[in-house]
Amino acid sequence: MDDQDDPGTLASARVPGSEAPEGQGGTTAPAAKLARPARPAKPAKKKSFWRELLTIVVAAATLTLVVKAFVVQVYRIPSASMENTLLIGDRVLVNKLIYHFRGIARGDIVVFSGQDSWGPPATPPSSDPVLRVFDDVLSDIGLHSSQTYYIKRVIGLPGDTVACCTDFKVTVNGVPLNEGSYVYPGNTPSAFSFKTKVPAGYVWVMGDHRGDSADSRYHADEVGGGAVPENEVVGRAFLVIWPPSHFRDLPIPNTFTQAALHSVAAHPVAGTAGAAGAISAPWLLLRRRRSRRRSRRSRREDG
Repeated sequence: MDDQDDPGTLASARVPGSEAPEGQGGTTAPAAKLARPARPAKPAKKKSFWRELLTIVVAAATLTLVVKAFVVQVYRIPSASMENTLLIGDRVLVNKLIYHFRGIARGDIVVFSGQDSWGPPATPPSSDPVLRVFDDVLSDIGLHSSQTYYIKRVIGLPGDTVACCTDFKVTVNGVPLNEGSYVYPGNTPSAFSFKTKVPAGYVWVMGDHRGDSADSRYHADEVGGGAVPENEVVGRAFLVIWPPSHFRDLPIPNTFTQAALHSVAAHPVAGTAGAAGAISAPWLLLRRRRSRRRSRRSRREDG
């Protein structure tokens, strides 16, 4: 059989897409479809401006809350008890981390809660569990608190004996303080005499405006004898930031750097030394035992 009489064989033999000449009995293959021109790539969608703005705002708000809760916070001065160092309406920055790295120092200006000392009792929590959780969260991040906060200057540390007045001066462990650089002009160091030993875990605080400050002197009947628990101290005020005309730092006055003040070991120092001794004692005993064993071995070898 002639191959030309078998159109099926011819059709399968042709290159796909080719056509047989007319009049030769061959079948015509369908013409190949022309390739469609490539569509231009769509430009990447631009990010929504509002989405980016919202992301920035949320990130900034989160960072602000973290900083406020754990690092630094702004407090407004509500009373005249710290004049002329701090005036009513001043805004101060309070370092909330510093006392994780060093102890409270005499002369520090501190913000503290009166919750467990001479402040008013905190507002009882809400009976609604949802509101109670919400209040707890706001309190943790520093946006809400049922406690009352105060700002005063630390005069005495745990174990210190604070008294007034010797030669018209407040004394700490018998060392007189020269308070002219911060006490309100015209004020006496105290309108009445007092003498107290600061309990362990507490600090004795006084306002710079001694004639208008209901400080530790006026709470002798309270827990701690008027002193404030160290664990209620929020942080140290270190900078006045508002108004701009009052912008300045809040250093420790020179009178608190007297060598005589630091020569007296207060309870925390003794406690720290005792703790260090307790920790190092086993190590010292172990070293002694090892040295004894070595001396015994050397004696045996010599004998």
